[in-house]
Amino acid sequence: AQNFQAGDRVPLILPGASLPPKAPGEAPFTIKVGRIRGVESHGMLCAADELGLDPTAHGLAREDGLLRLPADAPVGRPLAEYLGLGGPDVVFDLEITPNRPDLNSLVGIAREISASTGHPLRLPSATVPESADAPAVEDLVEVRIEAPALCHRYTARVIRGLKVGPSPAWLRQALESVGMRSINNVVDATNYVMLETGQPLHAFDLHLLRPGASGRPGVVVREAAAGEGFVTLDGREHTLAGGELMIADAHRAIALAGVMGGRETEIQDTTVDVLLESAWFAPTSVRRTSRALGLRTDASYRFERGADPGAVDLASRRCAALIVELAGGVLAQGVVDACPVPAEPRRVTLRHDRVNEVLGTRIAPEEIESHLVRLGLRAVGRRPRPVDAGSDAPPEPVTFEVPSFRVDLKHEIDLVEEVCRLHGVDRIPSTPPRGAVGSHPFDAVHDQLSEARRLLTGLGLDEAQGQTLVAGAGLDAGRRAVAVALANPLSADMDVLRPSLLPGLLDILAHNAARRVLDVRLFEVGRVFSRGDNGVREGWRVGLVLTGRRDPVFWSGPDRDATCDVADLKGVLEEFLEQFGVRGVQWRRREGDDGFHLESADILLGGRLALGTLGQLRPDLARRRNLRAPVLVAELDLDQLLARRNAGRSFKPLQAFPSVRRDAALLVPEAVTHDAVLAAVRQAKPENLESVELFDVFRGGQVPSGRKSLAYAFTYRAADRTLKEEEVNASHGRVLAACRDKLGAAFRE
Repeated sequence: AQNFQAGDRVPLILPGASLPPKAPGEAPFTIKVGRIRGVESHGMLCAADELGLDPTAHGLAREDGLLRLPADAPVGRPLAEYLGLGGPDVVFDLEITPNRPDLNSLVGIAREISASTGHPLRLPSATVPESADAPAVEDLVEVRIEAPALCHRYTARVIRGLKVGPSPAWLRQALESVGMRSINNVVDATNYVMLETGQPLHAFDLHLLRPGASGRPGVVVREAAAGEGFVTLDGREHTLAGGELMIADAHRAIALAGVMGGRETEIQDTTVDVLLESAWFAPTSVRRTSRALGLRTDASYRFERGADPGAVDLASRRCAALIVELAGGVLAQGVVDACPVPAEPRRVTLRHDRVNEVLGTRIAPEEIESHLVRLGLRAVGRRPRPVDAGSDAPPEPVTFEVPSFRVDLKHEIDLVEEVCRLHGVDRIPSTPPRGAVGSHPFDAVHDQLSEARRLLTGLGLDEAQGQTLVAGAGLDAGRRAVAVALANPLSADMDVLRPSLLPGLLDILAHNAARRVLDVRLFEVGRVFSRGDNGVREGWRVGLVLTGRRDPVFWSGPDRDATCDVADLKGVLEEFLEQFGVRGVQWRRREGDDGFHLESADILLGGRLALGTLGQLRPDLARRRNLRAPVLVAELDLDQLLARRNAGRSFKPLQAFPSVRRDAALLVPEAVTHDAVLAAVRQAKPENLESVELFDVFRGGQVPSGRKSLAYAFTYRAADRTLKEEEVNASHGRVLAACRDKLGAAFRE
C-alpha cells in the first residue's frame, strides 16, 4: 500500500474478526493470518468503505484508501469507542401517563429519580456564550404576538456566522437510540435539547424571513385565515380551515405553531444565520391543529400535554450554547422575550394531619415537607397557630409554591399522593375500613332484577343482551312515533334509543336462524326510552321471545314436531309472575291488528293496571327476518312489577282432609273467555272452593254454531273437616248459577 506513511494513525482489524459484507446476500469477510509478497500478515488496515463508515460524519477527511485518524488518536483503543459508536449503556422504555408531561424529558426523569433516591440533581449547563462585540438581538429581529390567549410566551435568539454540517457521532448516536433521525448539527441540537428539557424548539434560517416595516426580520404569532395555504417541512401542502395558530413573518406563514415548521424557512447547508424559537403554546390549540391536519410530531406530543412555561428561556439558552459549540458562530446579545400572559405561581396549602388521616400513617411533619421539597416544591408560608392552641395541637398548615413543570399538582390531595409515593406505598399500613357499610336504594332493585333473571332462566329461557341503540327504520309505526332520535348518530343502524326490547330480541332470533339455530327461547332485562309530553322517559322492561319446537326432538311421540304457540308463552309468564310475587293477573284479548301482533292480549293487574302485552308476531314481520316458524313475543313493565310485587311467602300445611271434585261442561258463546268464567266464579264467592281447572274445549258436533263447550273441574276442600255432600252441592250450585246468570251458560249432560 502506498497511501500512508510512518506515524499515521489508522484502523486495524485483527485475525478472527470480520468486515461487513460488500453486497447483500454475501457472507462477512473474516480476517485470517496469511502471506503477502512473502511476508506473513497478522491483520489488515481498513478503509472507510470497508468499515461502512462515512468519514465526514465523524469529522474526518474523505479520501481514497485507508481511513486516517487524527495524530492524537490513542494507539490500541477500540475504534468504535474512539468514534463514539459504542452506544448508550441503557435505553429505557418508559410509559408516561398523560397527567405527568414533565416526565417527557431527561431532566424530568432525573428530577424524579433524585426525589426518590435523595441524590442531588445535576442539570445540563445553560451558560450563554455571548460576545461583548456581538450586536443586540433586538437590532436583528422583532417579535409580535397577536394571539396572546394561544401563545403566552415567545422567545427568540439569533446566532450568526455558523456552519451547518453533520452532527458529531455522540449526538447522532443519542438521537438514533431513541428513534430520531439525524438531520444536521443545528436541527439535531434543537431535538436533543427537547429530549433533555421537554421544551420543543425550532430554528429558522434568518435570511429567509422577510423583513417588516422596520426593516428587520419579524416573527408574528397569529391565527390562520380560512383557506390559507401552507407547506410543511415534509413537503405536504395544507389548506387551513382558519383559527390554527401560526408563526409568520411580515408576509407569510413560516410554521404551524407547536406542530411543524415550514419548507420555505428550513435550515439548509447554506444557512449561516439562525433564529432560534422557544415558546409556550396552548395545548388545545396544538391538539386541534395536529389532529385536523393529521400531523403527529414529537413537538406536538409535548405541547398537547402541557409544556413547562418556566423552561422556555432555559431551553433556549441551553440550545443556543449547544449550537455555538457544534456549528460555531456568534450569539447575539440578549433575548427577545414576548410574554403577554406571565405564568402565575400556583400555591397549595397542606395540613400535616390530613396526610396521616388519608394514608393511615404517622409521618412526621418534617418528613412530609422533605418529600415535597425534594420534588421541587417550595414552602412559602405557614398559617399562624391560634393563641389558645394547646401543646398537642396539630402543626400549622404550610403553603407550598408548585413549580411550573408540575401541572398536575392543583389540590391538597395531590400533595398527599406525592407524599405517599415518596414515603413508599409498601409502607402504608393495611387497616380495616372505617365507618358504616353504605347503602343505596338501587341495591335492592339490583337484587330483584337478579331474581327475575334467575326465575326466567329456570323456566328454560336464555338471557340475551341487546344494544341500547337501534335502527329507527326497523321499528313499527307505533314504536317509531315515541322513539328518541339521536342528534349525531354513529350510523343508520344506531340512530334511535330503543323504545322496546322486542326489536333487538327479534334481531337476535334472525342471527340464530341464519346459523340454523331454529329452536330459541330468549329473555332480556334492560332499559327502554320513550318520548312524551314531559320529555324523555326511561324505564326497565323484561322482554321474551319464543320460536321453534316446543320440546327437544325425540325419536317417537305424537308431539315431537309441535311448535310453540301463545299458550306456551302464557304459561311461562303465569309461572314467572306467580314466583315473582305478582298475583291477581288477568289476560284480556286485544281485537284487530296493531301493526305488530297477529293476535295479542293485554296483561292487567286487578283488571285495570297494564303490566304488558303478549302475542304472536305478524308473519310478514317475521319473514323480513327470515323467521319461518311462529314467533311469540311478550314485554312486561318491570318498573310496575317491582312496585306491585309481594315477595312474601306463607307456609301452607299439607292437607289433612279429602277433597271433592265436581265436573261441569258449560255451553257458552264463542266470545266468552276463560278469564270471564273465573271472574264469574269469584263473584259467586263459593265456600271451600280450592281450585278451578279447564281441562277441555269442544266445538262442533252437537254444540250449536257460535258456541263452545268448556269443561271444568271444580275442587272443594275444607281445612278442618271432611265436607258433607250437602255443603258441596250448595257451593257448586252457586257457581253454576253465577255462570248461567252472568255468562248465559247452559250445561251439557
